[in-house]
Amino acid sequence: MRPVSRTCSSPFTVGAIPMLRNVFLKAIQEQRRSLFWWVVGMSTLNVGTLLFYPVIKDATGINELMQEFGPLMEPFMGGIEDITSPEGYIHSQLFSFMIPLLFIALGITVGSGAIAGEEERGTLDLLLSNPLDRWRVVVEKFGANLVAMALLAIGTWVGLVVGVLMVKMDISYVRLAEATIGSALLGGTFGALAFALGSAWGKRGAAAGITSAVAVAASMLDTLAQFVDWLEPLRFASPFYYYNSGSPLVNGLDPLHVLVLAGLTAALLAVAVVTFERRDLGIG
Repeated sequence: MRPVSRTCSSPFTVGAIPMLRNVFLKAIQEQRRSLFWWVVGMSTLNVGTLLFYPVIKDATGINELMQEFGPLMEPFMGGIEDITSPEGYIHSQLFSFMIPLLFIALGITVGSGAIAGEEERGTLDLLLSNPLDRWRVVVEKFGANLVAMALLAIGTWVGLVVGVLMVKMDISYVRLAEATIGSALLGGTFGALAFALGSAWGKRGAAAGITSAVAVAASMLDTLAQFVDWLEPLRFASPFYYYNSGSPLVNGLDPLHVLVLAGLTAALLAVAVVTFERRDLGIG
């Protein structure tokens, strides 16, 4: 009797070995469907929000109402005084909260799951059974996460441009791109923190939870430091300071702030490489 041959339905079959050895492509392939909906959702949000601009533009007394709140509105206006201007409306409705929030959410999602997610699913041992250095796995996984952030940034900018064209806003597309890049850098920084924690501990939930708590604390610090004198020197410790200050929609990106966020991201990647190289893995 001939032995019965069995066909393995796992994605980690012999035919998949070349893909396994290219960690970068494998990670992008795993993210492609969810990332598509991230991009669609962000673009739709931007277009839908900008469609309401004609109502705000023609409304009277809004700026006077905002002035009554005084300094309380400053964190939401990014240094822009006229909320009915294209820059003021886009910043107050999108770049002050929603867009950076979604970039941070994506960063934490892909960052916490890149290494720790594989480890918890029990697939990391199979991945490392290939002739791959650990540092390469970390770097390629991280590179795939950066691609995800870049694609979301492109979708964000496209949605903004479409909305601007539909309502005939007078605003620079370059400034929109710079503000979007700033949001992506902020999301990438917190994503790198989640990635480093996941690489160090192998626990996706802990990495996501701690990073979310840090993001909330950093946001509160940046906001409160604008009202509480003794907190003001600590504002520079918050990544949100390097995102919020400078009014990118009006003045463009501050090169120093870009370097700070990029430097934090690179430092966290280095932490991820070192910790992942040295620790024992919880693989089955």
